[in-house]
Amino acid sequence: MRKAYSLIFEKESVQTSERVKCVDLHSSKPWILAALYSGNVCIWNYHSQKIEKSFKVTESPVRSAKFIERENWIVVGADDGLLRVYNYDTMEMIKEVEAHTDFIRSLAIHPTLPYVLSASDDKLIKLWDWEKGWDCSRVFEGHGHYVMQAAFDPKALNTFASASLDGTIKIWNMDSGSLDFTLDAHSKGINCIEYFMAGDKPFLISGSDDFTAKVWDYETKSCVQELEGHTHNVTAILVHPELPIIITCSEDATVRVWDKTSYRLEHTLEYGLERVWTVAYVKNSSRVVLGCDKGTVVVKISGSHGSNAADV
Repeated sequence: MRKAYSLIFEKESVQTSERVKCVDLHSSKPWILAALYSGNVCIWNYHSQKIEKSFKVTESPVRSAKFIERENWIVVGADDGLLRVYNYDTMEMIKEVEAHTDFIRSLAIHPTLPYVLSASDDKLIKLWDWEKGWDCSRVFEGHGHYVMQAAFDPKALNTFASASLDGTIKIWNMDSGSLDFTLDAHSKGINCIEYFMAGDKPFLISGSDDFTAKVWDYETKSCVQELEGHTHNVTAILVHPELPIIITCSEDATVRVWDKTSYRLEHTLEYGLERVWTVAYVKNSSRVVLGCDKGTVVVKISGSHGSNAADV
């Protein structure tokens, strides 16, 4: 029998700002990295609730910014097609690369290798090797519309998935550059994709402009669950690695929390910051961070009544 639990979601702090398109969390510092539609990037300390660093990257929207902690870097992708790398201690620009001919939608950092994936409206995904001077070592071509996100497989480290407005999920071999398979996943465009493990079994989850999120059995290539309830596009997904929940974000201004095992809708959260674009979790903590049209909110999740969720 599954252990009973009850989760309480408490708004801990809010940082108002321009529209937040991406948030990322540092694993050892209390830092939220926020990429803003205004072209700015800022680092917000969620303990002191102060902006630690903020700077203008470009006049174009910045849709993705990620920490590369092992190098003390931030990598930023913007609508001008440029990839920029900064030292987050000195804020000095390390590198600027003409990466794509259209908007850069998202970036993914490889967990062990010196690689970054960039996904773009030019329908391409590119692999960058920072140990080779940010050389573009592979280009992955095959999507028929904007590529919204790419995600590395946490188990097979030479594999990644991509999600596109063409309604498909594609699985790629990073070493050969070849396409492994395609899932005709949604009736409308797909905005986000994530891998997760349930026991020893690998799954994918995708969020779409058809207002749903879908869970995919990676081995059988079949949809095992459809998460319905949002009334607008699903923009971001988090399968929490430490809590038994899936979080979906939407342009309907709500955040929905689903049981990771039963896929039952447990909570619908709304914070009054309009559309929700991005979500990330704080490692070894029960905090999650949401980026919205009007700012960033830190939510503390606490458990009670025999909960298996710690109040951290």
